Amino acid sequence: MSVPLNQPACQSALLNALLAGITPNLHQRITTRFEQHFPALQHVLQQLYASQFADSNAFQQWLMSLLSALGNSITMRPANLLELDQQRSRDRQWFTRQNMLGYCCYADRFAGDLKGVQQRIPHLQELGVTYLHLLPFLKARAGENDGGFAIADFDAIDPRLGNMQDLEDLCAALRHAGISLCSDFILNHVADDHPWALAAKNGDASYRDYFYHYPDRTEPDRFEEHLGQVFPLVAPGNFSYVQQLQAWVWTTFYPYQWDLNYRNPAVFADMAAALLRLANRGVEAFRLDSTAFLWKRSGTKCMNQPEAHQILQALRCLVDIAAPGVLLKAEAIVETAELPAYLGTGTEVQEKECHLAYHASLMAAAWAALAEQDSSLVRRVCQATPALPAQASWLTYVRCHDDIGWNVLRPEAALEASGTEEIQHRLSGISRFYGSNDSYARGQSFQASDPAAVHGTVGMASALTGFSSAQTPQEKQLARQRLLLLYGLSFCFGGMPLIYMGDELAQGNDEAYTCVPAQAADSRWLHRPEWNEDLYSQRHSCLGDTGAVFNALCHMLQLRRQLPQLAADAPRRLLQPEQPALLAFIRGTAEQPLMFIANFSDEHISVALSDLLAGSGMKDLTSMVWRNMLDKTITGQAVEVPAYGQLWLIEKTTMQGTTA
Repeated sequence: MSVPLNQPACQSALLNALLAGITPNLHQRITTRFEQHFPALQHVLQQLYASQFADSNAFQQWLMSLLSALGNSITMRPANLLELDQQRSRDRQWFTRQNMLGYCCYADRFAGDLKGVQQRIPHLQELGVTYLHLLPFLKARAGENDGGFAIADFDAIDPRLGNMQDLEDLCAALRHAGISLCSDFILNHVADDHPWALAAKNGDASYRDYFYHYPDRTEPDRFEEHLGQVFPLVAPGNFSYVQQLQAWVWTTFYPYQWDLNYRNPAVFADMAAALLRLANRGVEAFRLDSTAFLWKRSGTKCMNQPEAHQILQALRCLVDIAAPGVLLKAEAIVETAELPAYLGTGTEVQEKECHLAYHASLMAAAWAALAEQDSSLVRRVCQATPALPAQASWLTYVRCHDDIGWNVLRPEAALEASGTEEIQHRLSGISRFYGSNDSYARGQSFQASDPAAVHGTVGMASALTGFSSAQTPQEKQLARQRLLLLYGLSFCFGGMPLIYMGDELAQGNDEAYTCVPAQAADSRWLHRPEWNEDLYSQRHSCLGDTGAVFNALCHMLQLRRQLPQLAADAPRRLLQPEQPALLAFIRGTAEQPLMFIANFSDEHISVALSDLLAGSGMKDLTSMVWRNMLDKTITGQAVEVPAYGQLWLIEKTTMQGTTA
């Protein structure tokens, strides 16, 4: 159903609904944003929801109420955040520059509570962090809550961590330090003790329709024929029977996490309002959790549906009107080909989605390259990664709070395999390398049941790169090289790199999780350790793993901030070395290039740069004299790449004043 709402009188009424209550001095500013972003908003909301209303007038009334709520959000936005909106509206590429650096942690594991996080700002500043992702800190479900991802209240803080005033104080302190706070915003589901779920249990028909509910197994069984399972061991299936509803409720992740029904326009409106309320508290970025699952369609995997993208496009429009200083980040752990859509592929306004998206296949492929001592999969991922659209960036990372999922690499593996069995064998081998303790890695398989299946991997980066198993100085050196290589790739690929808490200190696995009843069934707690104050005190030491890793990372990050070639939107050109273990690409332009070369093997490799560049279409670079920024050595056309080593090469005459 298409409802024509472009008549001048209608547009004027909708704009008036937005501006009502907003102080007159902001009218021109908001009107400009409305005129720029409302056409795209109207377009996607018509496609999503117009058919849910009896006629065009009813849809218009709903749209007017949505814009009225948006206007109220703007009215409540503090003056300092309104000014931030203006600054970032004038500089829309602010988050794509080479100075950007993310840091990810749980507030309680990092510092006890939100006030404690504020006390650790100097550590973030020492690293050069500009973006802090605190994993879920909102009030979660009582009892099991999936590490805080089962939200019971979007307007309250987990009492263990503080209160809303503590959040506002933290946001202000971080902003003063040049750091944006990112909050998880779980779009796909709420906890079974969220007020909407409680109302549904108590018989409120309107809130029952906030969720997918079925009187018997007929529809669920039809859906299950095509659905995967996220947690097949501890939460098999995608539906749970809820006695109070006398119905089967859609629960993709755990029985206590009820999937929201975005076919209901009230769900979209309420979720958008909740996000904007948090933005007014000072949150500057939102990690939109489980975005791939937002729309359900029979006969499909119910992932990456067109309507899921339309929901994100609509949220982006609302944010661009009400709080353009805010970033949206898509947590879509999907295959490389599915990923670009989460950033949007349209024009300046139409079809914009998130500002940031996790590049999960790049992360997994880098770990695969270490396991196989072969860079073919990561080369394939690089080839499949398109140039970024304007005002967008990848989120490049080595580890996160979740497992490493190898199945995102199936398309790349298929290009080098003769069939499904060969793909399965290859990915299973990589999984076993990190989860069986038959290698230098000390991780575990995640949700392992079938030995022949491809299971995710859990474990801290230091444990997976060999620190825990190293017995000799040489083995420790190789472990350091592996960890730094992975971070070097994330720093140079093109995007906003993210450090996961503890990696900068080479912190190891937390085996104690098995003794905590609420954590014992979820092996992801293996890589969710508490902050280690002893390691932190050793970060500047010349002795030991912690000092070596911390100082090397700080050195690399200091260099990165000085290299415009490493901005997210700088061009990237993949090179094709003859040696399988090497990955090489050029960042920047032919006039000011940076060449990144990585060796994913345990042997030194000699490279003739002239040969490497000859087939790249950049022959003008073959006579260049290069300097390795990491150690200031000058090289000609032959270079040696150490075992698990990396080179950051620029022209010798470039940046003569750069300091180490």
